Amino acid sequence: MTRFRKTVGSAGRVVFVGAGPGDPGMLTARATAALGEAAQVVVDAEVPAAVQDAVRGINPDAEIVPAEGEPAEVAKAAVAAAKGGAVVVRLVAGDPYTDDAAIKEVQAVGRTSVGFDVVPGVAPVTAVPAFAGVAAGSTALTADLRSGVDVGALAGAAAATGGTLVLRAAAEELPDAAARLVEGGLSGGTPVVVTTNGSSTAQKSVVAKLSAVAEKAAGLDSVTGQVVATIGPAVDKRARMSWWESRPLFGWRVLVPRTKDQAAAMSDRLRAYGAVPVEVPTIAVEPPRSPAQMDRAVKGLVTGRYGWIVFTSFNSVKAVREKFAELGLDARAFAGVKVACVGEQTADAVRAFGIEPELVPTGEQSSQGLLVDFPEYDDVLDPIDRVLLPHADIATEVLAAGLVERGWEVDDVTAYRTVRAAPPAASVREAIKGGGFDAVCFTSSSTVRNLVGIAGKPHAKTVVAVIGPQTAASAQEFGLRVDVQPETAAVVPLVDALAEYALSLREAEDGEGA
Repeated sequence: MTRFRKTVGSAGRVVFVGAGPGDPGMLTARATAALGEAAQVVVDAEVPAAVQDAVRGINPDAEIVPAEGEPAEVAKAAVAAAKGGAVVVRLVAGDPYTDDAAIKEVQAVGRTSVGFDVVPGVAPVTAVPAFAGVAAGSTALTADLRSGVDVGALAGAAAATGGTLVLRAAAEELPDAAARLVEGGLSGGTPVVVTTNGSSTAQKSVVAKLSAVAEKAAGLDSVTGQVVATIGPAVDKRARMSWWESRPLFGWRVLVPRTKDQAAAMSDRLRAYGAVPVEVPTIAVEPPRSPAQMDRAVKGLVTGRYGWIVFTSFNSVKAVREKFAELGLDARAFAGVKVACVGEQTADAVRAFGIEPELVPTGEQSSQGLLVDFPEYDDVLDPIDRVLLPHADIATEVLAAGLVERGWEVDDVTAYRTVRAAPPAASVREAIKGGGFDAVCFTSSSTVRNLVGIAGKPHAKTVVAVIGPQTAASAQEFGLRVDVQPETAAVVPLVDALAEYALSLREAEDGEGA
């Protein structure tokens, strides 16, 4: 992997990095490496907020500044920072060598003593047609209207080959460009797909004839900002080749009432199905009021006091890991201790610690489900009869009592406290109550109670997805209709079940329209 230097006193560099078409997932591995080494990231105005957020995740310490001024001015500022020994990343929308302004910046840096690298990115004129479901083919012509291209000449070339023409432009430029394409020899009946927010979950594609684009008809009056227009016979095959906008949850706004640390896996899964996840924390996790009880429990793990440790949530694993770090311990402290987990997310958190749990319920992912599978104490097979049960300050009497019934001694320890989070912004509260979300995914009874408490009940038209039977019961107590519940109580099955439900709704609508 290429490493980019940033130590003060060493030779700084300017690295021109292509941000791709807009989807953070389209950043290349080398782009990610460069961003990870950067002291400063100079960002194009056209680089979407989602990519900038990804940059912050890759390198929280990097200073992110906007690219302001003419290319020579942007290059001068980057060179000044690099001369101090920093690695400066110049993040360019799309690909640096297909952007005229970026090319001028590279030339300006090249005239100085500061070294530079170029990390190519996926150009929008290549990626966006694919995200719109159009196979442009090997003979496609591409152009950026901002560069002052001769549109009439493009029309003649496209008409002669019968191939695809891909234009990157501001929406307001399209009608005039379409008119000139018709004047240049392209038929007004040539199919066009105009795509905004290409490669993101906010992508929207409008299909029209070239003559309609020239007249700003066919719904194009609402299209704004930077767009990619794909023109040619290949557009007619889009219905059979669409793969992005045809995803089950494409365009759905899905409420994720979880803390940011816990929401990542669910949000990523939702995005994979084309949804737009909106994370709204409903609880805040805080340390116990007194650390003494947890200190004794963790030290008991080291000294062999426990035969089992039972984790009932992601947060209980997180609390123990943080206590381990505080005391200078690692996973070796679990030597000889068996681990049980409720739920696959909890089990995955344990696996991330380098430990494979001995027990995850085979049935219902709950305290009751764990008790069904948990073995009774055997004084011959079990040399140690004590179980450590780290949990939230919310009572776990059912699980602790069930373990005692099976002959185990239980140390019921408060590992963390849960408190209700602050209410979300007024706009989010209004969207929740007014039907601004297509779906909400509840992962526990507390997320139901707390969301209703801080923001109100979701609108009746919002699809309600719950992770398991206890969460379903809590939702119903608040008068919510439960639409989706997976067979396995885990985040991935929950999102998969929501996607299947959305697909069934679409198929039903298609059947009615047939």
